[in-house]
Amino acid sequence: MSENMQVPAPTSAGEVPGPPSGNDMTKAYVEAIGQIAYVWGWPLVSMSNRIAAYAKVAEPSVIGGMPIGYNAIPMLTDYISPEEKSIACPNQDVVYGTGFCDLGDEPIVLQVPDFKDRFWVYAVYDERTSEFSKIGKPYGTKPGFYLVVGPDWNGETPTGITAVLRSPTRRIFAVPRIFMDSTAEDKKAIQPVLSQIGVYQLSKYDGKVKTTDWTKIPHVTQPGHSDSGTAEMKWVDPENFFDQLPTVMKEVPPLPGEEALYGWINSVLDAAAKDPEIQKTLKETAVAAEKSIIDPLILWRHVGRSAGNGWTSQVDNAAWGTDYLNRTASSKSNMWENTPLETKYIFRDLDSAGDTLDGHNSYTITFPKGQTPPVRGFWSLTLYNKEHFFHQNSLKRYSLGTKNKALQLNDDGSLTIYAGSKSPGKEQESNWLPAPEGVFSLYLRAYWPEKSILDGSWMPPNVEKVG
Repeated sequence: MSENMQVPAPTSAGEVPGPPSGNDMTKAYVEAIGQIAYVWGWPLVSMSNRIAAYAKVAEPSVIGGMPIGYNAIPMLTDYISPEEKSIACPNQDVVYGTGFCDLGDEPIVLQVPDFKDRFWVYAVYDERTSEFSKIGKPYGTKPGFYLVVGPDWNGETPTGITAVLRSPTRRIFAVPRIFMDSTAEDKKAIQPVLSQIGVYQLSKYDGKVKTTDWTKIPHVTQPGHSDSGTAEMKWVDPENFFDQLPTVMKEVPPLPGEEALYGWINSVLDAAAKDPEIQKTLKETAVAAEKSIIDPLILWRHVGRSAGNGWTSQVDNAAWGTDYLNRTASSKSNMWENTPLETKYIFRDLDSAGDTLDGHNSYTITFPKGQTPPVRGFWSLTLYNKEHFFHQNSLKRYSLGTKNKALQLNDDGSLTIYAGSKSPGKEQESNWLPAPEGVFSLYLRAYWPEKSILDGSWMPPNVEKVG
């Protein structure tokens, strides 16, 4: 008898009922769910719009300074151009390749050459901007051919494939990053291995290493962005966000535990499709959320958590799960980071007194002797303008670190890096990061960091204003 009185407790997400259709919704409720949907969906809509833009690329090319391919990945042969504006926070420590792939068409092959002692990583991201690959020097990956397949692929693995990676989503973004120091000798030495990097569809795989002269690929203008623009291309339009979101949500299935969130959002989207007033409220909510929630995420003090001495950092980069705040902050400020094991990112836009970094002033960052970032790969400190892009300068210098062989140590063995619009003087100029006459930020990268960086026991030094 007691069993008949008991409503069975759900044992899976599918057994938990969601909101029924036809519910009346107040404007305040629509605004509340709309804000949640905007924060949650912003990176996915950004990713979708980038894919749509670059799917039009007829052949692998360098577009606005960025190597871009669709179902193929081209490589640069030098550092990225300071004019690049499609992805915020580029760096001049590595040689990049980038591209989008639709695994629904067919799987892709990642061709990995022998990089010997050089640091390298191939990062592959799903449509949620999470990295699902572990391919690179930190993992001891061997040269070979690696097959990346979609979530529903059940084909036969060809002979000669080293391993198979399964993407959680149909469409992906992939980024090889290969370290190169700033010398002419290393730029020459890296070229043979760059030519052996290949990312192509399975139908082109024949088990043989393909070589490509990447200097021969076309260079074209950035689509939809003038060369004079200073900010990142606008990849999310709040006016159209809720028109795009239903398609994106059908493309990207919920993670385990997200079923209820999908139900809430879809219930409002379904209501909006039938009621122009709800649609109007969602659009107004998106426009307001862009200004009040998204725009402030360009400031590093709103990204991640304290890393000590005025710096902040995310601890789950590229492995977001349900950390929607940091996922969206990354997509706004510095999309497609590596996972922490591959790279620790630490940043700031304030000096030690809590004032905004401004190139009208001069600053010092001094690493005590033996206290530069502890890494097994390399480290760098990059200076960005207020939009998180390079400040073009006569020295053509945008970062300093392991790659720079001319850095000068102080008499006590410490290392001081100078930042500001004015040179610290000829003797210190090798250690100077030129800044704009205005707001700027600093961004520390530690590739293949030691445990002391990951657990926070090592902290970067403070940024001191001079005078």
